[in-house]
Amino acid sequence: MNNQLYIKEIQALFDAVQKREIFEDQKMMTDAVPLFPIVEINAKYEQEKDSEGFDLKSFVMAHFDFLGAKISVQREDHLPIEEHIEKLWDELTRTAYEEKGTLLKLPKPYIVPGGRFNEFFYWDSYFIMLGLQVSGRVEMMENIVENCSYLIQNIGFVPNASRTHFLSRSQPPYFSLMLELLVETKNDETIYTKYYDTLEKEYAFWMNGEEETESGSGFKRVVKTQNGDLLNRYYDTENEPRPESYLIDIEDQKKASGEEFYRNIRSACESGWDFSSRWFADGEHIQTIETLNLAEVDLNCLLWHLETTLAKSSALQDLKGKENYFTERAAKRRHMIHKYFWDEKTKIYRDYHIKKNTKTPSEHIAALYPLFLGIADQEQAQSVSETISEKFLYPGGLVTTTKKSGQQWDLPNAWAPYQWLGFKAMKNYGFNELAGKIKDNWCFNVERVYRNTGKLMEKYNALDTETIAGGGEYPNQDGFGWTNGVYLKLQQN
Repeated sequence: MNNQLYIKEIQALFDAVQKREIFEDQKMMTDAVPLFPIVEINAKYEQEKDSEGFDLKSFVMAHFDFLGAKISVQREDHLPIEEHIEKLWDELTRTAYEEKGTLLKLPKPYIVPGGRFNEFFYWDSYFIMLGLQVSGRVEMMENIVENCSYLIQNIGFVPNASRTHFLSRSQPPYFSLMLELLVETKNDETIYTKYYDTLEKEYAFWMNGEEETESGSGFKRVVKTQNGDLLNRYYDTENEPRPESYLIDIEDQKKASGEEFYRNIRSACESGWDFSSRWFADGEHIQTIETLNLAEVDLNCLLWHLETTLAKSSALQDLKGKENYFTERAAKRRHMIHKYFWDEKTKIYRDYHIKKNTKTPSEHIAALYPLFLGIADQEQAQSVSETISEKFLYPGGLVTTTKKSGQQWDLPNAWAPYQWLGFKAMKNYGFNELAGKIKDNWCFNVERVYRNTGKLMEKYNALDTETIAGGGEYPNQDGFGWTNGVYLKLQQN
């Protein structure tokens, strides 16, 4: 990965561009492709920056390429929504056979989310695959799996997205679920054995540090409770402003109350939930973010699935020792999920605060994971389904939390991944009527916005089905990979 230090190599110029806000979106500069060797650009910048009449934006535009920075799809004639999505698959397809600027190379074509997101994203790609399965685009499903495997084999994990400044964090580990979907699509269990080494490598990444972790604390992505039980958390190895949100982070840090503000911010990004009151100590302000103090229910459920998949793959190869090892680890984690995340008082799953040795107050939709993956028992599922129906389901779909904070992963927004998780979770336990409502409410919202705008959005407003969703660090985006995928998959069910 030759470009790993690309942004750091132009740090002085990058710092000036971001702090002077010459672009409305700070992601613009992170995605820029240098037109000349970095050494030459730096030398020229140092030589010219203090001269009379120097214009920073003109300098940047002359030395970097911004082509393809944003994807916007608008057609004069409104096609039926399914036909629109079929065309979108081709329009959102990209290749990166060589590195350009911050963009990492990948061996196969891939689907990008859309809007400002013009690179391969990890957990988005699973929900994109759901739609590719419906569309019969099996080769692209295989491409996504191959790209993830390539990244795990070469970097040790799948980065948040395929850019050099994401090499310090991953995203929710969906690789084992991608394999399960591909096995189901092709009816071929040898896929598990083909990627066995990749599964093991990803598992090693998430469990790295378990030997060094002390009770009541965390090390990297591993935490131990005060009782010495092993759980996992989201984490980022860097503790500095995110290049893609550089000035935002610097300004927020000035009012931050906790330690390692930047690492807490970045660690929340590894969850995909950037941002939500879920991470805030006071439940209100991003300056109180404390992601590092939490073990998360969604992550631990996904790692249970990874352990279960490794046990299954070991069994297929008659690797008895490894089958027993991963079966035992999965069984232990299942027990820990019930012990640490199930809240007997409120009958819902919550995150766990390592230092306070208690469950967090935030009510959020990640409580669906134990039902989505079949970890919950029928009584727990019944209780969760009632809470979902009473507190999370609105006319426009399932919201992510019960708190309105202005953050995009809070009320009133409905995101595609959790509509699928909610639908599947309810189906798994026989709550078919509720599953149908989740599907109908969100799909109606997607269709309404499409009729009005000709676009499929990154997120939707679940409460006010007359408007488009908002909140967060950037405007709502159109495209949009996981919306396309989940909409098609729900329509098939």
